[in-house]
Amino acid sequence: MTNNTYTPTTILQNIVLFVAAIWVLFLVDQLLPLSQMLGLRPRSLGGVPGIVAMPFLHGGWKHIISNTVPLVVLLTLLAGTRKNSLGIIVSISLLGGLLLWCFGRGANHIGASLLVFGLAAYLIVHGIKTKSFVNILLSLLVAFIYGTTLLTGVSPMQKGVSWDGHLFGAVAGGLVAWFYPASK
Repeated sequence: MTNNTYTPTTILQNIVLFVAAIWVLFLVDQLLPLSQMLGLRPRSLGGVPGIVAMPFLHGGWKHIISNTVPLVVLLTLLAGTRKNSLGIIVSISLLGGLLLWCFGRGANHIGASLLVFGLAAYLIVHGIKTKSFVNILLSLLVAFIYGTTLLTGVSPMQKGVSWDGHLFGAVAGGLVAWFYPASK
């Protein structure tokens, strides 16, 4: 998501390329058991690759589709707040994945929802931190659209959902927003 020209076209191209990479790996995963081999399994050496791979792996069509729409929306909003959003994406993914690996429940965690929850939390906290009118409006928009999802998504009552991945993604997003330099 980094570029030197920062035009709407290059931003859109980068978002499409990132989401396309997720979809390509999903399709490969339909032929090979990547999700089983590369999923994040907390406190397991075999689960370490999942810290990086988790956002690119999904359990089925419904799973990837439910992550794609908010991911595109939030990546677009992020691109509107930063010229170099790649550092934010990598930081949220790695920190959230590391937190999940250290503290998550014993399961095979896959999916981009850790990043989705992280981006939503990032945009909300970033708006509060910068006190910029535009960023505050974006944070209110994100809170309005995804607020209920943020709250219910971290509930441990959901069977088959990586609620702890959602939680640690949101924690990572908030921490990255707070500690990452606020400049564009």
